[in-house]
Amino acid sequence: MSKKVSITLDDEVLDFVGQLTSDRGSFINDILPKEKQRGFMKDLEDAYKEQANDPKFQEEISTWNVTMDDGLDA
Repeated sequence: MSKKVSITLDDEVLDFVGQLTSDRGSFINDILPKEKQRGFMKDLEDAYKEQANDPKFQEEISTWNVTMDDGLDA
């Protein structure tokens, strides 16, 4: 579903978009999901770093790793 909206852009930004494409709507629709994905990936990276630096979490992982390697078949 699409909705028509009005936005205000700086002249420089509008000129830049105009140099790249004649279809500004499609351009914006293409760029914004990529920016959303980039933000998600940054948040995911930060979460992994936080886990890696959390001693309690690492201890829990270690416990589960031992359980997984106990040689018992499920």
